[in-house]
Amino acid sequence: MSGRRSAVVRDGGVQSGAASQPARGERETAEVVGLTHDGEGIVRGGKTVFVPGALPGETVSFERTRRHRQHDEGKLLEVLRPAPERVAPRCAHFGVCGGCALQHLAPDAQLALKEQELRDNLERVAHVESRTWLPPLRGPVWGYRRRARLGAKYVPKKGKVVVGFRERLAPYVADVTHCDVLAEPVGALVQPLGELLGSLDIRQHVPQIEVAVADNATALVLRVLRAPGEQDLARLREFAARHAVRLYLQSGGLDSVAELTRDESAGLSLAYTLTDFGLELEFTPTDFVQVNGAVNRALVARALELLHPAPESRVLDLYCGLGNFTLALARSAGSVVGVEGEAGLVERARHNARRNGLTNVEFHVGDLSAAADSPAAWLRGPYTHVLLDPPRVGAAPGMLAAIARLAPELVLYVSCHPGSLARDLGLLVHEHGYTLESAGVVDMFPHTAHVESMALLRRP
Repeated sequence: MSGRRSAVVRDGGVQSGAASQPARGERETAEVVGLTHDGEGIVRGGKTVFVPGALPGETVSFERTRRHRQHDEGKLLEVLRPAPERVAPRCAHFGVCGGCALQHLAPDAQLALKEQELRDNLERVAHVESRTWLPPLRGPVWGYRRRARLGAKYVPKKGKVVVGFRERLAPYVADVTHCDVLAEPVGALVQPLGELLGSLDIRQHVPQIEVAVADNATALVLRVLRAPGEQDLARLREFAARHAVRLYLQSGGLDSVAELTRDESAGLSLAYTLTDFGLELEFTPTDFVQVNGAVNRALVARALELLHPAPESRVLDLYCGLGNFTLALARSAGSVVGVEGEAGLVERARHNARRNGLTNVEFHVGDLSAAADSPAAWLRGPYTHVLLDPPRVGAAPGMLAAIARLAPELVLYVSCHPGSLARDLGLLVHEHGYTLESAGVVDMFPHTAHVESMALLRRP
């Protein structure tokens, strides 16, 4: 995807401008016909305008604020005829903070919109239709976000440090006092964190806070560009003790992350549980874990339900991370092989397998972007099932070809981008002969325009 936004939008496309256009700042009135991938209203009639805060079906007044070759940006002035799905945003910072894009749309309507985007991508990009549609996987819509990266900035004019997500479509840190989507206790600690950083001598040298809320502890990793002195360290330790959080300092790369404080009763590691499978997975505060803990548990349970591994099953889990799906699969399958490109995650996955007493699972470090003709042992098979959960760019064509050569009966694709999912499903169906059995959305990121989904394919 290039540029600030994708040119593909949820009502079918972007229209170029007409010969005569309203002047910048001139008040216009029009109906909203769709949403962009960033959750902005689309207005037609002459040159397309993207209007944040406007919803499909609404009649709004707006003004154009910035022009581009294929579209303009607009500012919402007034909602003249609201959509029935419009709700009052819960957060007073909505519209300024870039952490959320859809708080003004009812949660059920958000899910319907995301499902429609998945359907549109399958039809338009993949040219396939799912035999059945899975009911959406959902969980809490507030206080769900257990992983986040927050900005921090000392603002001399305000005489304080602001902490939060970046402003919507701007590089500044949003000046917020709390966050309703961050998991507790972090949601309520946004302002206290700003006050803490503002009290430090190194207040101008802490640009970022990484958040990890585990089942057994809350970790905050402070990126420090200058080492804190003894007084600053004392303030940091006092804050950690008062709010029952673990603080880490990061002075360079990930290998520089060092724990400053620890609650001894919580153990050495952060951990989350998959209670349906009797699993506890340990991770570090900078490891990738799924953002929404409740939805992740439902996602893993559905993956097992769809793949239905048996004692004779041999499963390949690609992009396996620290074993989120792999270890649950190992509870039922005869054997499971997990492959991940990051060596640190593979180390944690092996540790988690040992910790949970699983001996029928193995993990490998592998370059999944170039594995088409790899001689690696893990790619030789045979496998009855394959699960893949790639990054936003999707799987490499060579990796899809390698999966097809393995000829598993079932392939489960977990995706965080409907466009790359549709592209890859199109290849698996049209070039490699698989059938799309079922598909559905996963509400991993409520109030955002992010679309997570899953699709099950079967070999004829």
